[in-house]
Amino acid sequence: MTKTNIDTFGVSDGVQSVVEDSGLPPRLRERIYRSIGERDADTDADAVERVVRRVEAEYEDNRVEPLEPVGTVSAQSIGEPGTQMTMNTFHYAGVAEIDVTQGLPRLIELVDARKTPDTPTMKVYLEEEYATEREKAHEVIWKIEATRILALGDVSTNVADMRVQIDLNEDTLQQRDITPSEIAEIIEGAMGVDTVHTGNRVEFGPDQPSYRDLLQLVEELREIVFKGLEDISRVVVRKEETDRGEEFVLHTEGSDFGSVLEIEGVDATRSKTNNIHEVYEELGIEAAREAIIEEMMHTLEEQGLDDVNVRHLMLVADIMTSRGEIESIGRHGIAGSKQSVLARAAYEVTVNHLLDAAIHGEVDDLNGVIENVIVGKPIKLGTGDVDLRMGSIGGSAD
Repeated sequence: MTKTNIDTFGVSDGVQSVVEDSGLPPRLRERIYRSIGERDADTDADAVERVVRRVEAEYEDNRVEPLEPVGTVSAQSIGEPGTQMTMNTFHYAGVAEIDVTQGLPRLIELVDARKTPDTPTMKVYLEEEYATEREKAHEVIWKIEATRILALGDVSTNVADMRVQIDLNEDTLQQRDITPSEIAEIIEGAMGVDTVHTGNRVEFGPDQPSYRDLLQLVEELREIVFKGLEDISRVVVRKEETDRGEEFVLHTEGSDFGSVLEIEGVDATRSKTNNIHEVYEELGIEAAREAIIEEMMHTLEEQGLDDVNVRHLMLVADIMTSRGEIESIGRHGIAGSKQSVLARAAYEVTVNHLLDAAIHGEVDDLNGVIENVIVGKPIKLGTGDVDLRMGSIGGSAD
């Protein structure tokens, strides 16, 4: 029996012999051992052999044939369903208050690796005590959602005295756990003015009497974030069924993934964002690759196109992240950095690529699919990569 370092979950030697002799890769063998171990470690070896043979047959059927143009097949498998996608922005599933870009625009911004999505959002899961109590969940919400002055009270201007007056709402202050003195301190730090606060009223004004300066102070005041994260304009809480049962989950309008993960009560192991660059910055390139796959798959499923094999999406994500950072598919990324002059010229700005290549004396070896199609030669894949030569054994050809 072949030696293995895989955890066999205590299955019998007979079953191990069947699995180890199957020729399946380690990951598949481990899954088989785990499945048997979870059910009954003493499963009959003959029954296991029948299952293993079926798995082995399926595995062989799904392997890529040598010289198969996987890139072209993936491009076609994603591109053709893409023609059936709508151009609309849909409401996030079940959250009517938040709009999230879906359909073809979302797929385009993913493969373009846009730094910021058109509608950034996060799905924030909470730790156990915060996930089951609405009041505790709201404690986290006020730490995430940007609280500006209009959410805390009424703002008015006293033109006669050249003063800006803020009348704060007592209930809102208690709910969001902030005091008038803290608000006054934040205003002084952000705007460089002297404030006076009495009870729930805070006042301040320009250094010199000026109506224009007074209005300018009001505009500046409205932009100050007194609590929460500046990039998160709204948070919606929903009760959802998860793998841990019913719990409160937060959906945000806007994204600041790194800051949210540090907030007390947030479950950093499950929370996610639709901004793949924030995932890369906070969790690394492997997590970004997984995020690209998941976001593309989710976008297709939303459009009813869930029959696209995930392996095509995995190939795209692999190409986008293979150099240790996220690159777009377009001319500023993968397509623009190809060795082939004709392949680069076939994508965008054709004349510029050909002119630059002529100036620098570049040579195209015609190794890829695109460049061979352009010049009308068989592509060097599949039967196009096989040369047939005729001759005689031990003598000259007739």
